[in-house]
Amino acid sequence: MTMRAVDILEKLVGFPSVVGTPNGAIVEWIAAYLKSFGITAQVLPGPEGDRANLFVTIGPADKAGYILSGHMDVVPAAEAGWDSDPFAVKMEGDMLYGRGTSDMKGFLAAALAAVPALLSRPLSRPIHLAFSYDEEAGCRGVPHLLARLPDLCVPPLGAIIGEPSGMRAILAHKGKAAARLTLKGRSGHSSRPDLGLNAIHAMTEVQQAAVAAALELTQGPFETEFEPSYSSLSIGTISGGQAVNIIPELCTMELEARAISSADPQALLAPVRKAADALEQKGFGIDWQILSSYPALLLSPASHLAGLLKDLTGIEPLAAVSYGTEAGLYQRAGVDAIICGPGDIGRAHKPNEFTLASELAACQAMIEALGDRCRAET
Repeated sequence: MTMRAVDILEKLVGFPSVVGTPNGAIVEWIAAYLKSFGITAQVLPGPEGDRANLFVTIGPADKAGYILSGHMDVVPAAEAGWDSDPFAVKMEGDMLYGRGTSDMKGFLAAALAAVPALLSRPLSRPIHLAFSYDEEAGCRGVPHLLARLPDLCVPPLGAIIGEPSGMRAILAHKGKAAARLTLKGRSGHSSRPDLGLNAIHAMTEVQQAAVAAALELTQGPFETEFEPSYSSLSIGTISGGQAVNIIPELCTMELEARAISSADPQALLAPVRKAADALEQKGFGIDWQILSSYPALLLSPASHLAGLLKDLTGIEPLAAVSYGTEAGLYQRAGVDAIICGPGDIGRAHKPNEFTLASELAACQAMIEALGDRCRAET
């Protein structure tokens, strides 16, 4: 069932595999596509029960090889401004529009389109496909895959994370931790504030701690590869209250920290958590939830993987980006990782997301060139 990358992308985009929802349909299609070449995909259900990771080995399973890693989920497409159905690829010249075309079903399509060429080599080192779920919710699916990795393959030589990078390899990214804080006070009539506990008023104390912590981070430490060169902390949402004449019982705040490679993302949230915990002494209930957390990536420019990607793409790797990926989790699991894929992060998560057919072709060519390396290496 040989298919072009563009045709595979049309199939993949047609599955509305929105983050946090069941992904059985897209997993089944990919598994069936691979089975048509005699390849058995290992479907690895997550603890949610309705979504799964997928892992495939092409080549000798008893040798160390390379992982091509991507996520099957996409962000929702309910925002205004789409000129076409976001879950049906629209092609205009070289441009392919649709949700996930850049982030990151384009990479999945290129990898799947390269399968026949990889099988024809044959390979003396394997190439693995590792497709995850719920990356867009803070890399929630891939840790379950990485926990199984020792049973799935020999320790790999490296992983290529196919996030949209314009086919330029990226060596580092920041880590991230996001949290949700809910304060529970006591409601009542606004004419008797002395009888209630105003959760919104109390949340201002936590806000002040968050703003102070964010300001302190601008003073360093610094890692000049990143923009900005320091870790950051920001409040994203605050909600609470029912009406102007009701003392608000609940107030919820969501915030995140973005950490340079020398910092622990969750540790950056500690001053905010401390301010929240102090409110318990005033009678407030505290609910603190970590929504997502993943480490930074830092790969040496002198590493084998960095040199390999420079050779495969013909482009000098970029030092760092500030957005996050699953690459840091691979590195923490003991697998060198690098980012390189078709598309552009600037086109993602917005109406009329697109990638270029020429980018898909360049990515497929890179993967097939990796196959040549794996055929030649011993």
